[in-house]
Amino acid sequence: MRLFTDIETGIFRSRPNRFTVECILGRRPVRAYLPNPGRLWELLLPGSRLYLERDASARRRTRYTVLAVEKDGAPVLLHTHLANTVARWLVEQEMVPGLTGASVLRSEVPVGDSRFDLLLRKGRRRIVLEVKSCTLFSNGMAMFPDAVTLRGRRHLEGLARLSGGDTIGGVLFLVHSSRVRYFLPEYHTDPGFAETLCSLRDRLFIKAVTIGWDGSLLPDRNVRELSIPWRVVEAEAGDRGSYILVLQLKRSERLNVGGLGQIRFRRGYYLYVGSAMRGLRRRMERHRRRRKRLFWHVDHLRGYADLLSVLPVRSAQPLECDIAGALEEVSDWSVPGFGSSDCSCRSHLFGMRSDPLGSPVFIRTLLRFRMDRLQRMCERESEGA
Repeated sequence: MRLFTDIETGIFRSRPNRFTVECILGRRPVRAYLPNPGRLWELLLPGSRLYLERDASARRRTRYTVLAVEKDGAPVLLHTHLANTVARWLVEQEMVPGLTGASVLRSEVPVGDSRFDLLLRKGRRRIVLEVKSCTLFSNGMAMFPDAVTLRGRRHLEGLARLSGGDTIGGVLFLVHSSRVRYFLPEYHTDPGFAETLCSLRDRLFIKAVTIGWDGSLLPDRNVRELSIPWRVVEAEAGDRGSYILVLQLKRSERLNVGGLGQIRFRRGYYLYVGSAMRGLRRRMERHRRRRKRLFWHVDHLRGYADLLSVLPVRSAQPLECDIAGALEEVSDWSVPGFGSSDCSCRSHLFGMRSDPLGSPVFIRTLLRFRMDRLQRMCERESEGA
């Protein structure tokens, strides 16, 4: 299956908004349309290689469309509008486990106020299939989604209502890497989607498969089904765990911080590590508010610093100090004693000169605690099965 003919490559520079990227093509800067609303933090890093297609139409101001981005030497398909085309080809080639012998009746199937991707027939049964394009993976673990998706949750609920009699509702996750072994719903970022998928798994057809791409953006025919260790999700995806606040202080400030006294905070970005083994959601919401009773060390800084992101790491075990130790190794400086009065860590607040959300070392650290540790849990689950 060939989706593209004239592919050009560029170097990623920035992402001004969700659907636009700035890159270098040859020696000139260009803007390109990005047909993917996901966060893509772990993929769109400065210097990453982009695969582009020129758009000859005059309907858009951007003359190029982003097709894929390179990660670990292999392209990752970003063009979400093509996920249905890829899924249809896989079904027709009988490469999806559980769908061999199925035929595609039509695409873009309206049902009530929803529209699903594919309608299949297998024997006497109809399968209404939703296709999800998964680009979030690290080592052997893939997760979906990489941002909160209320629409995705509604799709799952709609598919479950359709299931019954001769009709089956299903969801197919296309993981754009051939190096992955396990798939889980991304409960750190979107616990609602993960909870819905888990609760409906006995009523839906759910499959996750890998599909790799070569340098010409031709698909690898070696499609594999991924294991979905549901018990790992059930054990870990509670309203508890740790979190990282990403803050920006636009000018240096000298602040009184409780028992630490007066501290000078230099201008830059800050990473604060905290935890709540009960009521994690409520704790994170408190940090989002600028005005509140000052209690934690970070409350004093939060009154002056902008909150860029709150990054939860949901887990059944406390990881706060482990995360702090890992961030200390990748940060530019730390504030001694900050947030660590009840543990042996030197600090739980770390400074960086540039935005950590664009830093490969920070993103790798975040994935290490969100995903890499889960891979080890999945391996133990598989060995014990």
